[in-house]
Amino acid sequence: MTNDRKDSQADRPRGLVCHSCGCQHFTVVYTRARAGKIMRRRECRNCGRRITTWEHEIGQHQGPQTLR
Repeated sequence: MTNDRKDSQADRPRGLVCHSCGCQHFTVVYTRARAGKIMRRRECRNCGRRITTWEHEIGQHQGPQTLR
């Protein structure tokens, strides 16, 4: 990775960004567990646009277990 690429990645905002107004502040208006994941409906505090995010746990993969 070159220094130019590192600099351009550092300039990008992290996290959620509203595509309508560029705001990074959201409130959660709805949460539901589905299929081992969490679905959250979020609303931009500035313009009111709503987006849906899906969250799932990351970590060590156990792999399939066999019965003996």
